[in-house]
Amino acid sequence: MRIAKSIFVRPGSNATYGMVATALSFFVFAYSSRFGQPSILLYYALWFPLVLIDYRNVLGSYHRQLWLFAFGVFTCLSIFWSVVPSVTARAAIQYTTHIFCALIAMRTLDIRTLTRGAIAGTGIVLIYSILFGYYAYDPIDGTYSFVGAFDSKNQLGFYASLGIYFAFAAVFVLGERRIWMLGAGLAGLLSAYCLLASASATSVLTTGLVVVLCISLRVILFLSPRQRKTLFATVAISGVVLAVAGVYLGAVDLVLGAFGKDSTLTGRTYLWQQGIATALQNPFFGVGYQAYWVQGFSEPERLWEEFYITSRAGFHFHNTYIETTVETGLIGVLLLASILLTAFVGHINRFLSDIRNDESYVLLGVATLLLIRSFVEIDILNPYHVGSFLFYFTAGKLSMRMRAPVSAPLPVDQRMEFAPPANWGTQTSR
Repeated sequence: MRIAKSIFVRPGSNATYGMVATALSFFVFAYSSRFGQPSILLYYALWFPLVLIDYRNVLGSYHRQLWLFAFGVFTCLSIFWSVVPSVTARAAIQYTTHIFCALIAMRTLDIRTLTRGAIAGTGIVLIYSILFGYYAYDPIDGTYSFVGAFDSKNQLGFYASLGIYFAFAAVFVLGERRIWMLGAGLAGLLSAYCLLASASATSVLTTGLVVVLCISLRVILFLSPRQRKTLFATVAISGVVLAVAGVYLGAVDLVLGAFGKDSTLTGRTYLWQQGIATALQNPFFGVGYQAYWVQGFSEPERLWEEFYITSRAGFHFHNTYIETTVETGLIGVLLLASILLTAFVGHINRFLSDIRNDESYVLLGVATLLLIRSFVEIDILNPYHVGSFLFYFTAGKLSMRMRAPVSAPLPVDQRMEFAPPANWGTQTSR
């Protein structure tokens, strides 16, 4: 018996496999530190074999995707000047192969399959955290918070944010009904509970901002592409002006105070100062990808002690740009930031230019979430992380050829006159 290739690699036709693969990938990203190498091998087994099934469609035109590998290649090059070459070599290979898997997923999954898989995946991750999670004491702010099966409340909060966002996108953007509407509702409620229990101010604020943005964008759909661009530009400029005014008028302190935080962001501003001072020592190339937080080095040991990190692992500067500059210098941060900004601006352009583009509608929300969080977390910088997987999936979709917009008129020599049927006025368009 022959099995059709389409059930594995053709977007839309591979919904079942795609949803399962995405959900399992999310679970691996969340708990690979618990389950170790077998879980990572499972992740590779979900995506790499698709190349053997239909390499032409799975790989696509890779000359159009070379820019997506720019930062990954640079992490590999950093082996030559890394202060710990063995650590950099292993991490760089992991990150590059992780990009490869994300781009395979990008070419084989449509946006509906990704969204359904994300809902299922975040649901499984959060249920596991509720069943086997625990509350942890934060010695910095003196509070207890639910961290689930993670070591950080911010990671639990990130998965909860993704659960809420994809549940919202499934119903209000993609128009899911029946079983998936029910599933999205249950996943959204579960995610909201975990988000509140985690007490992660970062996740609560970013989730609220992204959901409000997506609701606002729905209003724009009633306008023509030209009107959308004018309105969007006006609102964006007004938003920047209000944000700057809010900073000077003390609005930031009011918002932070509502979440029990102070202006130091629970010590993050001090951590940023330390990161900037370290980056200035090797400003152009850094110390090597993932070669800073290594046990035995005096500076990371000092910061681990000051922030009560007894495990001496899993810590960072809580800022993607500072962390990237420390590890790969200004060249590395420029490469990574350019991909992130291209993804964000590219999907804005597609959303505003097309009559209806649900793919860019959903992925714009993902890009916005990652962009906002990049100032306080490092979601896109590590391999086997849901943030970096969605990051390259989102950016990669821009490399695929789009169908011509529905509103684009046909050339004069291709137009055909036709007589409408007698019941034309009574037909219902779908």
